[in-house]
Amino acid sequence: MATKSRPSFDPKSFLAVVGEGRGIGEYRKDQIVFSQGDPADAVFYIQSGKVKVTVVSEQGKEAVVAMLGTNNFFGEGCLAGQARRIATVATMTDSVIVRLEKAAIVRVIQKEPAFSGMFIAHLLARAIRVEADLVDQLFNSSEKRLARMLLLLANFGKGDKPEPILAKISQEETLADMIGTTRSRVSFFMNKFRKLGLIDYNGSIEVHSSLLNVVLHEEPISRFKYAHFAARACG
Repeated sequence: MATKSRPSFDPKSFLAVVGEGRGIGEYRKDQIVFSQGDPADAVFYIQSGKVKVTVVSEQGKEAVVAMLGTNNFFGEGCLAGQARRIATVATMTDSVIVRLEKAAIVRVIQKEPAFSGMFIAHLLARAIRVEADLVDQLFNSSEKRLARMLLLLANFGKGDKPEPILAKISQEETLADMIGTTRSRVSFFMNKFRKLGLIDYNGSIEVHSSLLNVVLHEEPISRFKYAHFAARACG
């Protein structure tokens, strides 16, 4: 007797609907998803929108440690025995976020290879990003760190063209915190990038692929170097 084949499991479809141990919430801009010190009892998945992850020291100093967008998980520390949240996550735009209770996500990881593969890929990508951020902080100038961060925020290399970056991120202390410099330095380099034609600013920041030249060069890019690069690109 022929047996019915089990329908293939689609992780994106699974995360798109409410079910046992998982719910979908709509969050307004600047709304807190969870706070540092809250019980760590669930993992979250961003269907749409952007969030920022911040930590506050015992002395009250706040630092932004990550910005995450669509298709990213966060809060996965609960799966490694984390009892309390070590960071605060707040939305940067209106967002739709899935909440998966710890037991629910453990269950689907164990039962569905497609989901576990997706989740492992996320964890590996996050580990690689953290390592790259550490190398960036240790060895690169603040100018190069800013250029790299703008490219990352614009999802450079992940689509047909870079995405616009929210104006609020541009020269605010959020960006300065992320690259470990001052707001005045961020403002200085942003103006420099704009004058060189590496970015445009009109309500949001448009990042051009030529900004990658700043990251690839050991020396901070000069007007002469950029003109030479542009001439070669056009010729």
